[in-house]
Amino acid sequence: MELDKKRIDRIVRFALKEDIWTGDITSQAVLDRFLVADAVIIAREKGVICGMGVVERVFASVDYCLKFKPMVSDGDNVNPGQEVAFIEGEAWSILKAERVALNFLSMLSGTATRTRSIVEMVKGTGVKIYDTRKTIPLHRYLQKYAVRVGGGYNHRQGLYDMVLIKDNHIKAFAMQKDNADSEKVIKEIVHRARKNVQSNIRVEIEVETLAECGYALEAAPDVIMLDNMDPETIRKAVECRREKDLEGKVLFEVSGGMNEANIMGYAVTGVDMISIGALTGTVKGLDLSMEVVYRRG
Repeated sequence: MELDKKRIDRIVRFALKEDIWTGDITSQAVLDRFLVADAVIIAREKGVICGMGVVERVFASVDYCLKFKPMVSDGDNVNPGQEVAFIEGEAWSILKAERVALNFLSMLSGTATRTRSIVEMVKGTGVKIYDTRKTIPLHRYLQKYAVRVGGGYNHRQGLYDMVLIKDNHIKAFAMQKDNADSEKVIKEIVHRARKNVQSNIRVEIEVETLAECGYALEAAPDVIMLDNMDPETIRKAVECRREKDLEGKVLFEVSGGMNEANIMGYAVTGVDMISIGALTGTVKGLDLSMEVVYRRG
């Protein structure tokens, strides 16, 4: 799960510019220019670490002379009070990088932690946990990496790498065809998508009722998203797929309102994928802090 360093450096550069802009006037006002210090990053709660490579690039971008010494790796579990990394170098540089480094590490570790928690909940059911496009603007690349670190899977990266026909596409297509017949519209829109994209592009369609699911199964897309359906309706959809002998040929994805409290009710229905927007859309960061270590002499 290697990250593209050039891409990371661009993200880091803009994040540092946002925070530092013309300079850290506090450190400049109260600290000697060449004061050397040590600092340690500490976990304040239990979780999964993610973003160590990003943090290293933050410190290096501020001052390539800073020495960054990681004590854990991405994917490692940490406990309260555990030392995550040490930094050595000029105090001005360490303090310039502090907040941006912690922001990245907290956000990505929070995402990885929640993902792993949910993945562990559904272990043994055969269901895979996926993210969505509900991400923090300009941080999708990093957040999707964090989902993988947590044991989850990435849905499409953007609008460019997969066909996902949602309700508004279906409504617009019906207007275009001047046809309100759901069966014909669903079958025709899947057929048109297949015709107009490369054969290696996955085609998925969102449905909201059991009847729509039946029409979509006849069109045989790669994936059918069962949106905002209750578990009992989803079980009926799975049975319908079985009757049509399409298991393993058409995958079922469940989406809409999934969380820790209800996910097992959906995971045992026989679906293949559960996508959760909250993995990346509403992130609770892992509590981490950085402390300067006092040097004598």
